[in-house]
Amino acid sequence: MGERWQAVDDYIAGKLLGADDALATTLANNAEQGLPPIDVSATQGKMLFLLAQMAGAKRILEVGTLGGYSTIWLARALPDGGSLVTLELEAHHAQVAQTNLETAGLVDKVDIRVGPAAEGLAAMTDEAPFDFVFIDADKQSNSHYVAEAIRLGRPGTTIIVDNVVREGGVIDAESDDERIVGTRALFDMLSDNPRLDATAIQTVGAKGWDGFVLARVR
Repeated sequence: MGERWQAVDDYIAGKLLGADDALATTLANNAEQGLPPIDVSATQGKMLFLLAQMAGAKRILEVGTLGGYSTIWLARALPDGGSLVTLELEAHHAQVAQTNLETAGLVDKVDIRVGPAAEGLAAMTDEAPFDFVFIDADKQSNSHYVAEAIRLGRPGTTIIVDNVVREGGVIDAESDDERIVGTRALFDMLSDNPRLDATAIQTVGAKGWDGFVLARVR
């Protein structure tokens, strides 16, 4: 099935996205610099772009930059005067992302900050509120990142959390995989949080079987 999922993604991208030199260069540079190929797919990137535009986002927060592929999609959704802050643990990844953003002509809209995301988020109180938050970092900390997204958001802020199905592993209550344990903790947190309206969607495609959380701050 994986090959067919990839073929359908390729068909959708060919029909609805078209060629994009900046994004293709970004993925090529990421590979050349040794970054893991765990970026969102092209179709998922376009979804993030559209959701951010639909939310009317002027201030975007991203947790987990990697090489800046999703960052480029989100920054493109910003209006004139909009800005994006993205947090990345690894200095090398941040350097690669900076180069990719320069190639894409988006450095003026994006502020890359290097270090543990929990520390970066704790220091951002004076920069709130953000209109749109995309979380794609260490899964063990997802519930904390969502709590921080609520704190740094406002009523109406959109929150997206990637990789929450994990090929069905999310339903394995006996798993000792810390990413699955963290994801299950996220769902527990979402189910009990009166500040959020949330759902999760399973996806299949170029990145396999996974899914994302879509939430809105009340």
